[in-house]
Amino acid sequence: MSEVTLTGSGPLRRSPLHDRHVALGAKFAAFGGWEMPLEYAGAGVLREHESVRRAVGVFDVSHLGKARITGPGAVGFVNSCLSNDLDRIGAGAAQYTLCCDEETGGVVDDIIAYRHADDHVFLIPNAANTTEVVRRLRDAAPGGITVTDEHTGHAVLAVQGPAAVALLDGLGLPTGHPYMSFVVGRLGGTEVVVCRTGYTGEHGYELVVPADHAAQVWDALLADGAQVAAQACGLGARDTLRTEMGYALHGQDLSPQITPVQARLGWAVGWRKPQFWGRTALLAEKTTGPARLLWGLRAVQRAIPRPGMPVLLDGTRIGEVTSGTFSPTGKAGIGLALLDTAAVTAEGAEVQVDVRGRLAPMQVVSPPFVPSSVR
Repeated sequence: MSEVTLTGSGPLRRSPLHDRHVALGAKFAAFGGWEMPLEYAGAGVLREHESVRRAVGVFDVSHLGKARITGPGAVGFVNSCLSNDLDRIGAGAAQYTLCCDEETGGVVDDIIAYRHADDHVFLIPNAANTTEVVRRLRDAAPGGITVTDEHTGHAVLAVQGPAAVALLDGLGLPTGHPYMSFVVGRLGGTEVVVCRTGYTGEHGYELVVPADHAAQVWDALLADGAQVAAQACGLGARDTLRTEMGYALHGQDLSPQITPVQARLGWAVGWRKPQFWGRTALLAEKTTGPARLLWGLRAVQRAIPRPGMPVLLDGTRIGEVTSGTFSPTGKAGIGLALLDTAAVTAEGAEVQVDVRGRLAPMQVVSPPFVPSSVR
């Protein structure tokens, strides 16, 4: 992987597939310190979004972080740091978990943990937070535990949509394993870790491959994918897809100032564990109840909520939008918002979002905004 300097943005890393994206006419944008495709010429966000819902989309998400924790007791060590309980899963399973701040319980990052063995855990954090997650783990690691930053050593490709199984089957890659599990396959001479995960709400897979073999795998996916109407998709469609599912995005719906309790991610916390970062603060907040909660918003009239827009009830500000977009599936503006728990106690309430000076009525709902097909 390489770096490029864009005017006004400083040095950005590039995916090992950068040349492939250029050849496809990608429009690029900065994501967590990386120059990544936002959308592709001849397609665009709406078409790419619809391809995932109806057929299959292939995403390059190599900007996501990668870290490996090895050594005797690696699982126990990670379990004492991150929020979810790794003892709930066995080898060959993956788990959504959180790195929380020890003092406040705020979310430093949300992470997928791959449990390979008792002495081997592989983590995929968000791009911008990888260095901080690795630093915290290294600072806490006892003797014999090694924490390795492998951010640029691997590429990650997401294959998402109803035709994902057919595409991977055609390439001889494994597809029959359960949701949130992973197996190792081979494509040609390349080892491919195939995980039943994704960020779109569709049945899909995420492939972890060595960075120097990423182009081979990408080319095979798109070449064979022509038979099932596969579409190369950028991170613009990834955002609209995840918003339709109500999936939280770190830096907007999650942050060091937003706790798992506020973001409705208590299911990703091992409350009965004796130790994890932020445990005391989170137990206290769970007991007293959070002052704000993450809700979904659906526009009643034509309007699109955007991050940072104020949410009002009877003229009083009660929160703000954290994520918002136009739903290509639902044909309406949708969003996520942190709202005061004293003001909103149940879905169905109508609130107003200040959309550039116009108060747009929106209904408070519980996501997802469209049915999930992940299992």
